[in-house]
Amino acid sequence: MGALDAAFIQEAEQRPDLKMVEGEGIPMIDLSDSPARTREELAAEIGDACKKWGFFQVVNHGVPLGLRKRVEELVKEFFDQPPEEKEKVKRDEVHPMGYHDSEHTKNVRDWKEVFDFFLQDPTLIPALSHPEDKSLRKLTNQWPQSPPQFRETCEEYAREVENLAFKLLELISLSLGLPADKFNGYFKEQTSFLRFNHYPPCPQPELALGVGRHKDGGALTVLSQDSVGGLQIQRRSDGEWISIRPTPDAYVINLGNAMQVWTNDLYWSAEHRVVVNTEKERFSVPFFFFPGHQVSVKPLDEITNEENPPKYKEFNWGVFFAMRNRSDYKKQEVENIQIDHFKVSE
Repeated sequence: MGALDAAFIQEAEQRPDLKMVEGEGIPMIDLSDSPARTREELAAEIGDACKKWGFFQVVNHGVPLGLRKRVEELVKEFFDQPPEEKEKVKRDEVHPMGYHDSEHTKNVRDWKEVFDFFLQDPTLIPALSHPEDKSLRKLTNQWPQSPPQFRETCEEYAREVENLAFKLLELISLSLGLPADKFNGYFKEQTSFLRFNHYPPCPQPELALGVGRHKDGGALTVLSQDSVGGLQIQRRSDGEWISIRPTPDAYVINLGNAMQVWTNDLYWSAEHRVVVNTEKERFSVPFFFFPGHQVSVKPLDEITNEENPPKYKEFNWGVFFAMRNRSDYKKQEVENIQIDHFKVSE
């Protein structure tokens, strides 16, 4: 990526504090079966984390550690290749899955390169050629020829983290006093995807961010990160930025916009960002658990009432996803779509 270009420089108020001390840790939750704890008690523990933080870590999650290690090795192998090799699967607005090295968050370029692929191939999303257009686009993955076994390993890993995501989704549903499968139907034609992130050493990390401040869009995110660290979240209680220390073999889980809307702000989609450094590269692998394109997102009827009226207007997930996706490629003239745009006026 070379020297720091002006496109990477954050506004003064968004620049990271590299001397930040790690704050109170987000909850660590053990997902293993225990005779001393019922499933409902585990769900309540997760629900408490969703209210207070919107983030938590999980251990004994069921994803094979050997498979995860192999994926981590493949991620490094892929990004270590020459640019011309990676750009054979370069993504664009027509083919939005693949390699990309100039993504923007909040209209500032991120200090990273990525590789994305859909869980379901192909995946359908709205075409959005004009406001009344109801047609769909069929999106497919691009797979590199190198490293060997890249596609097969990625697809195997994707199904394992999908299983973990459904397990967490059911526990979240139970924590709300709802049937475990309440949300499952929203994911029959899911738009979920996985991302490989590479954050190279940065010459001026006090000016740039690996990923600028943002909230994830979907139901939840399952993140595997290496030991380098760099993830920071905004604490719900006071808005302070705190650093999340990596925990070996754990996954970091955070809620997305859709879950915040479904729960009518009871559960929280926390803003987060990634800081970089001058010495070490960092890798991470998030799985973004997204509903199907046809799903309407609105506060659940089981949660809202006269004392707790809906705080959001209904919106279509596919349109929301497609509009956010377009902002990845270039600086926009207006703010990208956010759930706050669907807030009901007080």
